[in-house]
Amino acid sequence: MTGLADIQSVITPKRLEILKATVPQVTRFGVLWSPTAPSYRPFLQAAEATGGKLGVQLLTVSVSTVADYDGAFARMAQDRVGAVLVHSSALTVRHNSPLLAELALKHRLPTMFGGRDNVVAGGLMSYAPDHNDLSRRSAVYIAKILKGANPGDLPVEQASKYLLVINLKTAKALGLTIPSRCWGGRTR
Repeated sequence: MTGLADIQSVITPKRLEILKATVPQVTRFGVLWSPTAPSYRPFLQAAEATGGKLGVQLLTVSVSTVADYDGAFARMAQDRVGAVLVHSSALTVRHNSPLLAELALKHRLPTMFGGRDNVVAGGLMSYAPDHNDLSRRSAVYIAKILKGANPGDLPVEQASKYLLVINLKTAKALGLTIPSRCWGGRTR
């Protein structure tokens, strides 16, 4: 077995740290996760460990279908969470990005997503592996295999380049000023 990996337990602490730096006064975060995603256990374990280190209480809310989103955000708002971390899964990225972004804004919850698509759809921010870099690196693996390398001899590599994407329009709508230490002050 070989390839490139996006390990939730590695990236989740950084996502929470960035979210906490964005809303330093918040001490209660919602964590939206899906039990249908294979990575949910390491994600939750990493979130709980990091939440304790950051002095943040976590309210974990599971969603199994898109129909669960509205109730999940309503519960988090009712339980007075001040920000939300969304588990990156097939259920929470791509096709469902606009609905998640809309609900986060409706409930005025600064939200950290696991995919750029969520931010393009109107979500506040995401921190994720650079998929263009992963594609280039996977091409190198494919070339090695086509030249005769045994896939079992090639190590599984972790992502090494990450992108922080911030929707400044959403930040403004939420009344947030994103600290430049979070994003380095560069925009494009």
